[in-house]
Amino acid sequence: MAVKIGIIGGSGLDDPAILKQSDEITIDTPYGAPSSALTCGSIEGVDVVILARHGKNHSIPPMNVNFRANISALKEQGCTHILAATAVGSLREEIAPGHLVFPDQFIDFTKKRATTFFDRDEVIHTPMATPFCPKLIDLLAGSADHLAIPFHANRTVVTIEGPRFSTKAESHMFRAWNADVINMSTVPEVNLAREKKMHYASIAMSTDYDCWHESEEAVTWEMILETMKKNVGSVINLFLDVIPKIKDYEDVCKG
Repeated sequence: MAVKIGIIGGSGLDDPAILKQSDEITIDTPYGAPSSALTCGSIEGVDVVILARHGKNHSIPPMNVNFRANISALKEQGCTHILAATAVGSLREEIAPGHLVFPDQFIDFTKKRATTFFDRDEVIHTPMATPFCPKLIDLLAGSADHLAIPFHANRTVVTIEGPRFSTKAESHMFRAWNADVINMSTVPEVNLAREKKMHYASIAMSTDYDCWHESEEAVTWEMILETMKKNVGSVINLFLDVIPKIKDYEDVCKG
């Protein structure tokens, strides 16, 4: 089966300029419209589809993202793998703002999202012990090392409902749970991709220290945007470096 990569972009990370011969298409799904039109093209001969998680102008708040439509749209377009960019707050001293994180586990602290495709006529229990594709994590780590981008692999992300940020009590609780970073988007993207048998990996950019770090300023949206703006080039370079390698990695990227 041919490899086709879906990129789910967060703020500034859904730039169609990284694609050759790009074309924009609008589709619908059984779950409604996805967050944005799909931008289709290629990188080094690998077919790629870009979707803007929060809309092209970042108008969709986290709790209103139609995650099922987004994943369904990428599956309908034949995507076999998903690279999902996301901003995260750091819950660990060593994960400094600007560092990338490639999680291998998640904690779901969302409260009202549709988290499965199997809520209608059949009962399917999907194994979730290994929610992120370990082979994609290996590739991302290798590319980040090659590009000299500071990174942390095989960490745990906790996803909260949003749009508010955590209280200090919550932030310290997540640290006690051994979570390493926090965001508002990984769940249910990762488990929905798993249900659709798509390989999923997260490229998480640390933008702040949430609010647990007493010597750092508490997170604001302006702080997140500023850090993203400074480091978006690193993530795009990572996409460009790793995507051609996924095609060659296909034989061992199964299951």
